[in-house]
Amino acid sequence: MSKVSFDNSQSDFFKAIKEKVDHYFAEHNLNPSGSWRLYAKGMFQVLTALTLYIVLVFFTPAPWLSILLSGLLGLNLAIIGFNVMHEGGHSSFSRRSWINNLSAHSLNILGGISSFWKVKHNINHHTYTNIEGMDSDIDVLPFMRLHDEQPRYWFHRFQHIYWVILYGISYLAWIFYEDFQKYFSGKIAGHMEVRKWSVKEHVVFWITKVGYVSVYLVIPVIMVGWIKALLGFLIITFVCGLFISVVFQLAHVVQGTQFPKPNSLSNKIENEWAVHQVNTTANFATHSKSMYWLLGGLNFQIEHHLFPRISHIHYPQVSKFVKEVCQEYDIVYVEYTSMFKAFWSHLVHLRRLGTA
Repeated sequence: MSKVSFDNSQSDFFKAIKEKVDHYFAEHNLNPSGSWRLYAKGMFQVLTALTLYIVLVFFTPAPWLSILLSGLLGLNLAIIGFNVMHEGGHSSFSRRSWINNLSAHSLNILGGISSFWKVKHNINHHTYTNIEGMDSDIDVLPFMRLHDEQPRYWFHRFQHIYWVILYGISYLAWIFYEDFQKYFSGKIAGHMEVRKWSVKEHVVFWITKVGYVSVYLVIPVIMVGWIKALLGFLIITFVCGLFISVVFQLAHVVQGTQFPKPNSLSNKIENEWAVHQVNTTANFATHSKSMYWLLGGLNFQIEHHLFPRISHIHYPQVSKFVKEVCQEYDIVYVEYTSMFKAFWSHLVHLRRLGTA
């Protein structure tokens, strides 16, 4: 597929937002990266996950408590991904590049490959959001139909029910299938060219995968036995995958978000890039401090897509500027007041696409 572009000949919308944001940071002498609050939160989340792991593996609580703690660890790993890895991957965790690199590589501790993620997420998803064939995050065919341009199969009529299973196993599929598919094919996404990995990339890939299996499977099997270890591992990965998938879907696959199709002749999206980001993205539960803390500001997804290099600690203020300019330019700003309302909208969206 040839490269999709945007009509940026008229980019007044983004210029107006950026002017307000730049003025805010200059006026208050702020750095767009994270602060000590973000470092403290990230450290707390990492230490919490480490504590849960140690308790589960080396102290073996009662079965009911182990199941509960395994679920909490899965949730905790997703939260680390949102707050530490995601910010580091966008170079917004710190003003120091080595701290950002360290934060981004926390994904490798969770079994993923940071360099793969940066291309798939930072380039493909953030540039070509909700564009079929370019944004691989919406390419889950044939299992799910996420927008009207995708073909519908008979089983899609049940996708608003079986989504739980698919979202839950998505993390395992990512770690043990998708990464290996990218590695052996040399392609991060289907529309990209084949590339050769450097020696360093080969080494990092195999150390990551062997290390992940050793820490999350081999050591637990030695300490608690293979049945308990496997059950705990499945609970951890299922909860983690479920939480990550739901958060992503609520940001892009709900009623109100668009899935623009490039012009068949020019292969160009008619809007400027910034307008496209607002059209394809939704916010939710932005007044909930707990959601904001847990999700690393990903409930402010519109602001994140417009300013991915700005830390989420600034998004509440940035959102005020974005809303003002959207109103000035008569651009719809999709926002759900609660996570439940966004989740319900997602289910209604899935059901409509499955039966339409």
